[in-house]
Amino acid sequence: MAKFELKFIDYWRDNDHIKCEKVDEVIAISGYFSGEYFEIDLDKSTAIKFAKTLRTEINKITEEEDQDGNR
Repeated sequence: MAKFELKFIDYWRDNDHIKCEKVDEVIAISGYFSGEYFEIDLDKSTAIKFAKTLRTEINKITEEEDQDGNR
């Protein structure tokens, strides 16, 4: 089986990143910001709301790109 780690790297700083994983009954989001480790644990309903909010914000960016003709 493949062994890998999926990290999402910060747009501005390559050393800052986050990763997400299921730990027990929560979604753990952890990473490094300005060299400091952090972790936030979301229950299922909060993780779902977070995912929906991310999609909404992505759609806003897409709408702005479409209005500017930058597709």
